[in-house]
Amino acid sequence: MKIVRLLCCLFLLQSNAQEVISEELAISNGDIMLPGTLTYPDSPDGLPLVVFIQGSGNVDRDGNQEGTVVQANYIKTLRDSLNSKGIGFYSYDKRTAVAANISKLKNILFEDLVADAKLAINQFISDDRFGSVHVVGHSQGSLVGMMSLSPKVKSFISLAGPGVSIDRKIVEQISNQSTELGDLAAEHFKELQETDTIVTVNPMLYQIFAPQNHRFLKAYAVLDPAEEIKKVAIPTLIINGEADIQVSSDDARLLHEALPGSQLEIIPKLNHVLKEVNSMLENQQAYMQSGIPLSLPLLQSITSFILNNK
Repeated sequence: MKIVRLLCCLFLLQSNAQEVISEELAISNGDIMLPGTLTYPDSPDGLPLVVFIQGSGNVDRDGNQEGTVVQANYIKTLRDSLNSKGIGFYSYDKRTAVAANISKLKNILFEDLVADAKLAINQFISDDRFGSVHVVGHSQGSLVGMMSLSPKVKSFISLAGPGVSIDRKIVEQISNQSTELGDLAAEHFKELQETDTIVTVNPMLYQIFAPQNHRFLKAYAVLDPAEEIKKVAIPTLIINGEADIQVSSDDARLLHEALPGSQLEIIPKLNHVLKEVNSMLENQQAYMQSGIPLSLPLLQSITSFILNNK
């Protein structure tokens, strides 16, 4: 495993009369590029630093997905908000979001995402600029994050993280749209676990069960977030939104029950991309529009938890 850290750009931004330093970092996991952005208020004190682990798909460091309607910019907005509260922030382009990596992703496994996250976290553990490191895992990144923690991480936040295995979650999500397709998805997962392949993928489910995804899905489906979170031995905050149409509040409660010492926050009007919404139309628009503000109660919960555990 090789790490290359290059300081490509260092400049100062003005934020609420406090300068924010921004660094563009190029990091690699072997031949996989993981470029990211580090921002932090200019301060002589050791600041707390958030390392953000993103969710499924080709999510970049800002929370957008090229080639899709998801252009919410929610990670960048969270970055700017936490910087204004005296908290540093680092996020990176997921390996699937970097064009140079695409030809190298044929045999990707969930453990590769965990290895990427460990690199992102460990590069800051001994960085004197930061007094503490805190991991925030969003959606799929919740499980990645909890499996990436080192003993030197001060706290962990699960943000809209599933509480059940990915096969159960996908079947649940599809069933909410079509019971028939949900049943077919369950059959596909069963066939995949028993035979290592799916002979005939239903065309309506091809985006999920395309042959190149089989190896990843089979290995991913054996992981149970409710079991993995039991291994987390640091202060943990579990957050979910009542307006989240992808991961329900029940998932957050499952994780909280599995880790009784954790803190649970169920936030009204919070959707999956961290925005405050008041209708289903707003919920859908929030995925496509960066101007919809983040949930203020979400920001307050994250800020308070990190500052209380720094």
